[in-house]
Amino acid sequence: MSETADIQKTTTRGQGPGRPREFDEAKALEVALNVFWQKGFEAASLEDLTKAMGLSRSSFYGTFGSKQALFQRALAHYSRNALNNLQAVADTSGEDPVGAMVEALANPQGGSRGCMLINCITELAPHDEEVARIGRQHLESIEEILAKSIDPEHPEAARDSASAYASLAIGTLALRKAGFPAERIAKTLAQAKSVVST
Repeated sequence: MSETADIQKTTTRGQGPGRPREFDEAKALEVALNVFWQKGFEAASLEDLTKAMGLSRSSFYGTFGSKQALFQRALAHYSRNALNNLQAVADTSGEDPVGAMVEALANPQGGSRGCMLINCITELAPHDEEVARIGRQHLESIEEILAKSIDPEHPEAARDSASAYASLAIGTLALRKAGFPAERIAKTLAQAKSVVST
């Protein structure tokens, strides 16, 4: 079954002309996110989005208001999922949760596309305050999760170290997007981690 079909499930509740009777917003945001991730915000057209999401233009505007609003909601959705995944890594990684989280941050699901949110912070945050706000909140939450793993009893005391680890992991994303080989990135990451931990 396609993603569009998943979004347009049938129930008895009508939502107006052109809109699926049941609307799976989380699924729609995932689909929109992939369009933005592949094309970028500017290049992703309304036609690209409505076609991928299986929505008419009227339904699109009725649900999300604008491309900009959809983009911001998709970013917030991405952030929530990414932070939940990072917390799961922290909770299940045994004796070295910090190392496991740094590795997870440095190897995002997007692969060579990098982290969607970090990409957007770099590209759009300077002239989009809402994207900047979502980005700041996301980075602060990453630091909080790291700090709690470094020093569960006094996480605030570990905030500087947490910030260094987060910056280290995020910095490697630029290497990945630039096409550096995985082995080179792994060696760089290991060396930098040893510096932070001293």
